[in-house]
Amino acid sequence: MVIAIFFFLLLSTLHTASAQQTQYSNISLGSSLTPTGTHSYWLSRSGLYAFGFYKEANDYAVGIFLVGFPEKTTVVWTANRDNSQRLVPSNTTLLLSSDGRLLLQPTQGQDIYIVTLDQSASSASMLDSGNFVLYNSNQQIIWQSFEHPTDTLLPGQRLSSGEELFSSASNTDHSKGLFRLKMQSDGNLVQYPVDTPDTAPYSYWTSWSDGVGNNVTLNLDDDGHLYLLNSSSVLKNLTGGYPKKGMMYLMRIDVDGIFRLYSHSSDQKGNWSVPWESSNDKCDPKGLCGLNGFCTTMDEEAECNCLPGFDFVDPDKWSSGCERNFTAPSCKDKEESVEYTMRPLDNTMWENIPYSVLQMPTKEDCEEACLEDCNCEAALYTDRECRKQRLPLRYGRRLLSDSTVAFIKVGTSKRIINGVPVDKHKETKKELRLDILIVSILLVALAFVVLVISGMLIYRNRVWAYKKISEKGNIELGEDVGPRAFTYAELEQVTNGFKEELGSGSFGKVYKGSMSMLSSLKMVAVKRLEKVLAEGEREFQTEMKVIGKTHHRNLVRLLGYCLDGTNRLLVYEYMSNGSLADILFAPENRPSWDERIRIALDIARGILYLHEECETQIIHCDIKPQNILMDEYRRAKISDFGLAKLLKPDETKTFTGIRGTRGYVAPEWHCKLPVTVKADVYSFGIVLLEIICCRRSVDWSLPEDEAVLEEWVYNCFNACEMGKLMGDEQIDKRKLERMVKVGLWCIQDEPSLRPSMKKVLLMMEGTVDIPVPPSPTSFLSAI
Repeated sequence: MVIAIFFFLLLSTLHTASAQQTQYSNISLGSSLTPTGTHSYWLSRSGLYAFGFYKEANDYAVGIFLVGFPEKTTVVWTANRDNSQRLVPSNTTLLLSSDGRLLLQPTQGQDIYIVTLDQSASSASMLDSGNFVLYNSNQQIIWQSFEHPTDTLLPGQRLSSGEELFSSASNTDHSKGLFRLKMQSDGNLVQYPVDTPDTAPYSYWTSWSDGVGNNVTLNLDDDGHLYLLNSSSVLKNLTGGYPKKGMMYLMRIDVDGIFRLYSHSSDQKGNWSVPWESSNDKCDPKGLCGLNGFCTTMDEEAECNCLPGFDFVDPDKWSSGCERNFTAPSCKDKEESVEYTMRPLDNTMWENIPYSVLQMPTKEDCEEACLEDCNCEAALYTDRECRKQRLPLRYGRRLLSDSTVAFIKVGTSKRIINGVPVDKHKETKKELRLDILIVSILLVALAFVVLVISGMLIYRNRVWAYKKISEKGNIELGEDVGPRAFTYAELEQVTNGFKEELGSGSFGKVYKGSMSMLSSLKMVAVKRLEKVLAEGEREFQTEMKVIGKTHHRNLVRLLGYCLDGTNRLLVYEYMSNGSLADILFAPENRPSWDERIRIALDIARGILYLHEECETQIIHCDIKPQNILMDEYRRAKISDFGLAKLLKPDETKTFTGIRGTRGYVAPEWHCKLPVTVKADVYSFGIVLLEIICCRRSVDWSLPEDEAVLEEWVYNCFNACEMGKLMGDEQIDKRKLERMVKVGLWCIQDEPSLRPSMKKVLLMMEGTVDIPVPPSPTSFLSAI
């Protein structure tokens, strides 16, 4: 009663002009409401709850709602959720008729009943508890909203055995949604997707209170105490009580499938708090992303993605699921078929309803088995078991701890008609008319003439351009072509006699130059190599062609090269902000936390491109801050990718040697083991820790327990003292923990424990969960 009086005082100023509405506690026969009239709802005496019309989309619905509260938690009960006529236009009347029926009367069409009664009502009331009741002539309650909950429980209300709450379709659409919360007869409170059996494979949350008695109910008290009760005692507390003066509570199963306890206090100015929720993982509810979609967590928020080869049915409504972006003919169609490929999707869980289960030694065998089976549209492989599935796939979510690989059958651009591969966009004709043949021959002849004339003009222009260069000494380069071969004299001219040195390394020096590019002057960096392969020109040129085909926003672009006698030079785009080391280890240039994370993501994307996305796989072999350059926008770009292939094996070791301290080199280099892309992952892990802490990986000016960065970081992580890594810098602790865990996984001594760069990027972006990393053992093995 104290709460009711409090909210009455809070809201009374909103209703001083509607004295008749504020007095509506007892509603007599013949009373009516209209959506846009003076009376659109009946208020409780306190003025806190109302029964009547509320706005939804462009129409109106009938329900119970809190007056003057945030939209997200306003509506606590909705009428006719399953009725297609739930929404009504503005010219509809809500009437408690003279014969004791509660109904909607549209201007056209039949009446719509709000409730079904066994006997006629004599009056109604909107109570201060939020319960709307109908009375008979003896003032006995014959119907009440508390016994027919929709998605919300109010204090004093209960969910009886066998009853369910259903989530709303959206925060603005209060029809039935995707999820349900059921108080089962076995005493267990369980959450399921809609339209599923009440069995364990479909549940995604349970109270684990089964077998404790019959007639168990879910109850909510005025102090926020949410608990399970049987006829004699409290069986399980879901929340403790939160006794506080002036506090109001309600419980709701939300649109996202999680049920939460909401609280509101007078000092919150309309905002609601969530003191308790059934799950803090928003991907737990099964079916959140619809058919053929899967859920990933991004900074604790749920994000839906489609299977490979699928697009969202409605990009603005993830729950609508995904559909194929190509047409798949029936297996019974003998004349036409589609050429398929299999696309893998790692670490995903799905509903387990295979039509065939095979024992396969490798995932490649499973992939091939599905590809050869016309009926197989997807295959799930885990623990040497291959489960063939038909579409749609349901209840998908990405979970790093799950080893299941899903193979999805995706159509290519080719289709096959009567056994002959054809372009799916090409029109086929059974007859070829003579006039079309003649026109085709003429067009071919004309094209040949044009080609000959064009060739002559191109040759003439090239000869003219060569003479122009020879006469004026103007070196010009187009960015839309591959690396250009330069003479040593041309690069000597570009750099003004190698006058301005930008930097140097064990392999040579870098000079600043300028050349004409697309009618403008462009700065370039010319690297003069001193230690190169002695096998000859063919190997050098082949390597340049491989590197020249790489195009990525996070790689420094190779513009040209020189192979002139014993001279070997490389021409790169010029990076105006120097290297990452210049800005990371200089206090005056130190980037902010958000900028450091952006730089780390840039580096990861560049390495991923080298490892998996370019035409020829490239192992960088020397990832370090000095080889990461910053452009004018301080965007990170990797340089020197692939150059290790140009150096002798013993010089590779010198090039990346740590000389007595642990640096960027993976331990397998020192054990003379085969070097894979995981060597780059190790180096990236060291760089990531440097980016996080803004210090070098080894610094003997610091105390001994802090000198070796990876040892210090792991010790701080293990002791839950990661705040020491950031000093006075204020950052998001969750992001810091995520980045530290990624770095520690990358620097594991055992290469097989290190994640691929693709998984590294997913972990950094928060798309997948990150297990607790073990200690990067054998710290001294690489010294």
